[in-house]
Formats: sequence, structure tokens, C-alpha cells
Amino acid sequence: MAWTRVILAPSVALSLALAACSDDGGVKGGPYPPGIAKSGKSVDAATVGHRLISAGEHELAIKAFSRAALEQGMTSEILLGLGSAYLGLGRVGQAEELLRQAIDKDERSPEAWNNLGVTLMEQGEIAEAEQVFRRAYALDNGESDSIRDNLRLALAKQEISVYDGEQEQDYKLVRRGSSDYLIRSIP
Repeated sequence: MAWTRVILAPSVALSLALAACSDDGGVKGGPYPPGIAKSGKSVDAATVGHRLISAGEHELAIKAFSRAALEQGMTSEILLGLGSAYLGLGRVGQAEELLRQAIDKDERSPEAWNNLGVTLMEQGEIAEAEQVFRRAYALDNGESDSIRDNLRLALAKQEISVYDGEQEQDYKLVRRGSSDYLIRSIP
């Protein structure tokens, strides 16, 4: 009877090893990722980029938007996505340049104007940021609370800088949506 167990043990080990080599890991929901779905549709790289920004994965979003740029060219949406990803990483200089390019391609995008305003606020360009937020607010027809809040903050910051040049305030950039940012003062 011990002889039977010795013979069965290698055959069980072999079947487990072969199951581990199969496409689905041998078990539904196993430890291995699923294979490529031959009947599935691929998701647009720009959509993937927006989802990655929402998830806070800005570096991966830049790669996704770069792939989208190869497929679609440097559209306004791609430039806005790249600018938003760079803004999320705190690279405001690069973000500003990309957002200005996005606005050159599509001047009617309130998201691009809002994000440009955020980059300007981050760089201390309060007067220009105020004008940019006004433009974003007008293009959005006042529907976005975050753009309205950004405009209010820029107006308050402008008023404070006019009346009190000595007072310093700290601000925090808060992401609200896929490519929408809000500036909040830190207490």
C-alpha cells in the first residue's frame, strides 16, 4: 500500500504543475492574471489615462496619454490629460506648458482653463490665475462648484495681497474628478 502512495504522489504533483502552466492558472480566479480576451475590445488609451488620474497613478497616466498621442495625435484631450497628470505630480511648469497648448487647440474647455488657473496659483501668479478662473467659470456656465471655489479663492488671495503684502498663506491642491483640481487653504 505504501507503494501506491509513492506512485500517486508524483502523478498528483505533475498534474498540479501542468495546471499551473495553463492560461487560467488551473483554477478559476487563481493567482495568475487572466490571459488576453480574444473577443474583447481594447480600451482607448486616453480613457485609460483618465482612469489612472482618477486612481492617483499619474506616472502611469502619462504613459497611457503618450500611447494615445501615438494613436490619435496631440489632440486637446491628450494635452489636457498630460497637463493634468503633470499637475498631479507637482510638475507645474510642464503642466502649464501642456495646458496652454490644450487651450490653443480648444479654447472652450473649462477643465483646461481651470487646471491652468491652478498651475498659475501654484506659481504665485494670482492676478493671471483670477482671470483664467473667470474664463473657466464663464465657459462652464457656473455649473462647477470646484471652478467657482477656485475663483473665490483667487479673488480672496488677490484681495489679501493688495491689502496685506506681509501675510503668507499655505495652499493645498486637491483633486476633484478626473481632471479637475481645487485649491484649498491650509489652516
